[in-house]
Amino acid sequence: MKILIYVSFLGTKYSGYQIQKNAPTVQQALCEASERVFGFKCDVTGCSRTDSGVHANMFCAAVSESGKSGIDTTIPIKKIPLAYAAVLPNDIAVFDAKEVDDDFHPRYDVEYKEYVYKIYNRSISDPFMADRSWHYPRVLDDGAVERMNEAAARFVGKHDFASFMSSGSDVTDTVRTIFEAEVKREGALIEFRVSADGFLYNMVRILTGTLIAVAEGKIEPTDIDAVIESRDRKRAGVTAPPTGLYLNRVVYRD
Repeated sequence: MKILIYVSFLGTKYSGYQIQKNAPTVQQALCEASERVFGFKCDVTGCSRTDSGVHANMFCAAVSESGKSGIDTTIPIKKIPLAYAAVLPNDIAVFDAKEVDDDFHPRYDVEYKEYVYKIYNRSISDPFMADRSWHYPRVLDDGAVERMNEAAARFVGKHDFASFMSSGSDVTDTVRTIFEAEVKREGALIEFRVSADGFLYNMVRILTGTLIAVAEGKIEPTDIDAVIESRDRKRAGVTAPPTGLYLNRVVYRD
């Protein structure tokens, strides 16, 4: 068996999820903690490659003994989160754990993922939202937020999202299916929530930047279809900063 751990983390101090030679990453922290918990080196395979500064309310990773397909431990599955709590830094937490088959893959067995992007929309910044949202100081009225939501609805469906992929990506299959996309406002906080069977590099951040362009009147909600069909990155909006992005939910096929 493998152990699937459910993780939340504040990504501010980390250079993304994947291990790097000269920078701290979430994967490195989980590998080091797993070795302390189980008493041997472990492979920790994540469900996604988050960028530097990106956060997660739910991130899933499969843990196995290094060089093996599974893991053998006497620690009761319910106590594994407590064991991790004793050795992880306070900006990373394992809040649940489950047993999965040896052939389970936390990335390829995903049915869909949900991301949330948070925009703090007030002229004066809030120190408690720093590094946890995109501070957008131009205050948007209710009509602008409604236009953002109208535009977001046009993302839904199976489309070629090449217009919303970072120009530096080498991915050739750019077709994805978005199941839900909506924008809501509560006070100064605007949230863009989107779920899909997969996401391209920087896709959610570019979708967010495009919604801001809609709010600013640079793109009309009805223009979204043409932006998608163009497959032209220049037709979409800016890439929103990573600080407001959260991997919110991961759902598997079973």
